[in-house]
Amino acid sequence: MLYNIIGKNIDVWDKTKESVEHKMDRIAKLFPADAVATITLSLEKLVSTVEVTIPMNKRMIRAEVSDADMLAALDKAVDILQSQVIRYKKRMLTKVRQNAENYMAEYQTILVPEEELDEDPLYKIERVKHFEVKPMDAEEAVMEMELIGHNFFVFRNGETDEVNVVYKRKNGSYGLIEPAF
Repeated sequence: MLYNIIGKNIDVWDKTKESVEHKMDRIAKLFPADAVATITLSLEKLVSTVEVTIPMNKRMIRAEVSDADMLAALDKAVDILQSQVIRYKKRMLTKVRQNAENYMAEYQTILVPEEELDEDPLYKIERVKHFEVKPMDAEEAVMEMELIGHNFFVFRNGETDEVNVVYKRKNGSYGLIEPAF
């Protein structure tokens, strides 16, 4: 696995890089040798944040953890990534068992040992909702989201006539997801 280590508001020294690489080596065996992990270390007001992003075929595996200790945050991020990869492999295994041959190549690139996978289904959808997607602008969608008390809202953008999503971010600001074709 290749590592791209970036520092925001912090200098990343060789010793720090070695520590990060040592911690990431715990999960390196789960990925192909040519996988590239982007690790962003940031420090704001004595709180360390570690963001790890690893692109896998058509998917992204990502973890973001904040802690007072940067190495503790990195440990937690590695644990999150490991559980995500195992869940992803379980999902691919389920699709392979259902004779979806196009998933076979993607399934074989993930190197999780078979004993870590169990037979239980990964996700169960318990409820399906249907609603009318109304045309509005992003500001109206944020107001509507706040009125119903959710942390995301799906709407049709009145200007582009495409389906968009607004969501509340962890820091209290708002984000907008637009489709890219």
